[in-house]
Amino acid sequence: MSTGTYASPAPAAGQAARRPVRRGLTFFGPAFVAAVAYVDPGNFATNVQAGARHGYLLAWVLVSACLVAMFVQYLSAKTGLATGRDLPTLCRDTFRRPVVLGLWAQAEVVAMATDLAEFVGAAIGLNLLFGIPMLPAALITAVVSFAILALQRRGYRPFELAIVFLLGVIAFGFLYTLVAAGGQSASALASGMVPAFAGIDSVVLAIGIIGATVMPHVIYLHSALTADRPTPDGPAERQRALRVLRADTTLGLGMAGLINLSMLCVAAAVFYGAGGGFDGSLDGAHKGFAQLVGGGAALAFAAALLASGLSSSGVGTYSGQVIMQGFLRRRIPLFVRRSITMAPALAVIGLGVPPDTVLLLSQVVLSFGIPFALIPLVLISRRRDLMGDLVNRPVTTFVGAVAAALISGVNMYLLHQLILA
Repeated sequence: MSTGTYASPAPAAGQAARRPVRRGLTFFGPAFVAAVAYVDPGNFATNVQAGARHGYLLAWVLVSACLVAMFVQYLSAKTGLATGRDLPTLCRDTFRRPVVLGLWAQAEVVAMATDLAEFVGAAIGLNLLFGIPMLPAALITAVVSFAILALQRRGYRPFELAIVFLLGVIAFGFLYTLVAAGGQSASALASGMVPAFAGIDSVVLAIGIIGATVMPHVIYLHSALTADRPTPDGPAERQRALRVLRADTTLGLGMAGLINLSMLCVAAAVFYGAGGGFDGSLDGAHKGFAQLVGGGAALAFAAALLASGLSSSGVGTYSGQVIMQGFLRRRIPLFVRRSITMAPALAVIGLGVPPDTVLLLSQVVLSFGIPFALIPLVLISRRRDLMGDLVNRPVTTFVGAVAAALISGVNMYLLHQLILA
């Protein structure tokens, strides 16, 4: 009897000890959803062109951009954890009404520009894989993205798992292509980690890579994904959750960085110095892989592009919902929301505008949105009355301000170059 009485509390004590660990692990996953935006079709076009034109020269730009992305997304996730609110809601509660309306208006334009790139990318993927014309392919993309978004009704985990699966397809596609292409030079890649340029073309392309890296809509979304988690009990659990978020961001954004780097390396090995047969388009890249590497590599590239378009499309719509609900405190049915944001993309595709031109224009529009998300994030995360014990250290705020200034500056320079061109 005494043995049974003595032994019975042990499982309860063990469960109590494990409960904080399980609660902390609920914060693992949001960064992998955010990572999808860093491997969207716009990144495909930019990275492939960088490798094809300049070999490994701009590898250091990709690595630097990935490090900045890790920092920004970690700051967004930490803000959601500390406040229990997403960034648009915090902006609405912090800034004056005219400022909030301005932030909302530009965020909606960003959401539409995001859909533009992602729908075009997925439609190109379907066209390359199955020969489906662009407009029907875009409509199929809309249906599939609705199905992905419907998973939210079952909780955040099913949606995140679906996105992680598609992210895995993208990673596998480029891993296969990287191995099939071969011809990688470790010394050339190492030399590409040393900051250098080769003329104005490489400078503009490097700025384009940076401009396409930090997606403003995902800064809003990451804070929301974290804020939706159960609230940690006390400072100890908050610190444990913060460590999980830090690991999540490092792994998720690190994976996205490796995929981007593999895009550049594959293009460098296959197209750089190959005689100028690559025209810079995604369709041209697919044909080049088929001719120079083989049908398997071309298939893997098209599948990765399709997975990129589908996954980033779902994430983009989720971000749009967060934006409207946060800035305006209004929520509309997801079907209506999806129809509104995808309408410009379907119209552009239906008019027959060249897909690569659409991708380029969408990145230009997105460049405008970056400072409008980064600057409020830095301003809010430095306030102790909002962040509590997770408030930024002075050095964190300084790094955030420098990152915001640099990214804003290089994107405006890119826009200036495009206008002059």
